[in-house]
Amino acid sequence: MSIINVRQAVFSDLEALADLFNQYRVFQGKASDLPVAAAFLQARFDHGESVVFLASEVATPVGFAQLYPIYSSTDLARVFILNDLFVHERGRRKGVGSQLLSAVESYAWSHGAARVTLNVAIENTTGQALYEAQGWRKDAQFFMYHRFPTGS
Repeated sequence: MSIINVRQAVFSDLEALADLFNQYRVFQGKASDLPVAAAFLQARFDHGESVVFLASEVATPVGFAQLYPIYSSTDLARVFILNDLFVHERGRRKGVGSQLLSAVESYAWSHGAARVTLNVAIENTTGQALYEAQGWRKDAQFFMYHRFPTGS
């Protein structure tokens, strides 16, 4: 049985995170572009715009989760969007996703968050099962809508 360690990422984790982030983007149907992935993450670190958790098995990075802070006007409280959660194939079926979710929740609650919100693709039944097993509830009150620039 291997030991999975989850901790908040720091700037020195950028190289390992960029590789995982690039793989995540490919998993989401985007073209591989490691330099762009690294630059995007570096900008988030530089501007304090997200919180990233890194999961490692021994010294090998196997997953990450990225939170973006926002605020709820109606709750008058901080909310976090769990925008990205990815577990590399070598980390799957080892509890990595569950541990990342636990770290995300602990961080959010310790910062007084009213909730953590995420979106999951309709066809991602594996992700849905994980979230529901961890006590997350599907929204029954709101639909999500998007507006894209013309030509997108």
